[in-house]
Amino acid sequence: MPAPAPALPYWRLSSFYFWYYAALGAFTPYFARWLDALGLGATLISAVFALWYGTRMLAPPLWGEASTRSTHPLRWLRAGAVLTVLCFAGFLFTTQAWPILAVMLGFAFFCNAIMPQYEALTLNTLGARRGEYSRIRVWGSIGFIVVVAAYGFAIDRIGARWLPAMMLPLLVGIAVSTLLAPATPPHADDIPKAGLFAALRRVQVRRLLLIALLVQVGFGPYYVFYTLHLGAHGHSTGAIGILWGLGVVVEIGVFLLAPRVLARYGALVPMLACIGASCVRWAVIGTWPQSLPAMAAMQVLHGLSFALFHACTMQLIGEEFRGRSAGQGQGLLYGLGSGLGGVVGTLGAGVAWNLGAGLAAFAFGALACLVALPVALQLHGSQRSARPVAALEPMPDP
Repeated sequence: MPAPAPALPYWRLSSFYFWYYAALGAFTPYFARWLDALGLGATLISAVFALWYGTRMLAPPLWGEASTRSTHPLRWLRAGAVLTVLCFAGFLFTTQAWPILAVMLGFAFFCNAIMPQYEALTLNTLGARRGEYSRIRVWGSIGFIVVVAAYGFAIDRIGARWLPAMMLPLLVGIAVSTLLAPATPPHADDIPKAGLFAALRRVQVRRLLLIALLVQVGFGPYYVFYTLHLGAHGHSTGAIGILWGLGVVVEIGVFLLAPRVLARYGALVPMLACIGASCVRWAVIGTWPQSLPAMAAMQVLHGLSFALFHACTMQLIGEEFRGRSAGQGQGLLYGLGSGLGGVVGTLGAGVAWNLGAGLAAFAFGALACLVALPVALQLHGSQRSARPVAALEPMPDP
């Protein structure tokens, strides 16, 4: 009789996601307001955020590769979390341009480095129960929406200058949660045996990374111009805020339902549906922004275009990169998807906006997702013959 599966360390895994995305809930919408409150100009604010996205391209693969080579990968995660706190604390003591850029470089590097490493730890801990991933990740969405609402209310009353002091406890929460993270030493047959470039030579890996990149490019107009686009077509700030909140609420619901969807249909068929939904979503937002019911319906599609797509991607990348190679896979996914895809999407959306405002910007996003569809169909046709990728032999820590 087979032994029962060990109990899942649900709360130990979930706590990191809660604190990490809670910190992003303070950083993403309000950090520019803090910089503006210091009297810094638009050029410097843009440069600060360029460092955030730029390090997202470099930090995950570099940190993931170092962790993969190490016999103690959990030490890299904890060190990165502590360095995130220490670097961010520098914002408490500086208000000048060059020191802010220097502090941002350190903070952004380590903060962007640790999430893919933790994703790898989560997938390794789940093992064959990867379908349960979304029920753990949903706590990130909960932390994000709670902090966005609470900190917005607080900043309106005490001012944005207090933001670094308000964010620091959230980052400390991240560091503490890494101390609770379960260690998952690989089995002998999990130990990686090839390198990073060997992974990229696998056609399934290249296709999956290209899909993630293109879908992230599609989100560029949404993250940068959604609020401006709807405001230009007569929607109030309050209505736009409700639409943003609706998207996150649906995201939470879909994360909770995703395990059932993946258990029934696998990851590839739902991924195709998610990419198709993204094409429709960006096209409708660009074409009918004046319609509040249409915009509400498109925010409901956020559950597919973001939440379910993310759950599908995590399951597929977990199948391609197992054991010690999981950190390597997450580093590639975050570096090329969130990193390079985010930069291309943001810059491309800006160019399109200058050419034809919201209609052109969201058409650019829809086109990126449309290009991803045939790639996903090719992946669907080839995935059955795929085997897990290997990585490098472990090396002792210095």
